Amino acid sequence: MNRFRRTLSFSLGLFAAALALGANAQNRELTVASSATYAPFAFENKDKQIVGFDIDIINAIAKNQGLKIKLVNTPWSGIFAALNNGDVDLIISGVTINDKRKQSYDFSPPYFAAKQLIAVPKASSVTSLKDLAGKKIAVVNASTADDVVSREFGKTNPNLRRFESTPLIISELAGGGVDAAVGDNGVIAYRVAQNPALKTVDDKSFPEEAFGIVVKKGDKALQDKLAAGLAAIRADGSYNTIYKKWFDKDPGAR
Repeated sequence: MNRFRRTLSFSLGLFAAALALGANAQNRELTVASSATYAPFAFENKDKQIVGFDIDIINAIAKNQGLKIKLVNTPWSGIFAALNNGDVDLIISGVTINDKRKQSYDFSPPYFAAKQLIAVPKASSVTSLKDLAGKKIAVVNASTADDVVSREFGKTNPNLRRFESTPLIISELAGGGVDAAVGDNGVIAYRVAQNPALKTVDDKSFPEEAFGIVVKKGDKALQDKLAAGLAAIRADGSYNTIYKKWFDKDPGAR
């Protein structure tokens, strides 16, 4: 009998420890990487806090799903390495979902419909990407724009200038160092609206894209929670409120 009781007591102890471990894993703080040079999606305000559309979205999802999160401003150039190394648990930073990235990472469902947009000086006669042949073009290194422009003009084309952030490509354009800048529509439109010497060009041949929240390959538990949270904030109207706050229009409006 004593032996039975000892065995039962030991088993119950193991069960309790497993429950505690599960609870700790469930309640642990998740580190969220975002490159805060990407207004209006993620940027630092005057108090050095990271704010923006992406930040409001991940905070709303976390609240809905009972997740504890910590935001970390992570340079775009190292953001995927940070996830690979386990320094962060997820990325929300205007990341376009594409087949190449899906080979290495898992994504939430899309949370923003995007496409590429061209910025040029007001006096420019450019009306499409093809019109940029022979001109100096700025893109963010390793971005979707980098892929698009590289496919059109060649990855090693000397006229293709790569920078580490969107503010840098717009600054280079405004200063006359390049003839055009190409990037995601939301951020390019936001930056150009702040510079009256520039305008945007919408090339209708650019494909529709979508941003997703990135997690490590195989992290289905977190992927499922993000999906559930995103669906919930779409259903309760929170998503629309956040979208209108940052883009001054409803989702889907052109």
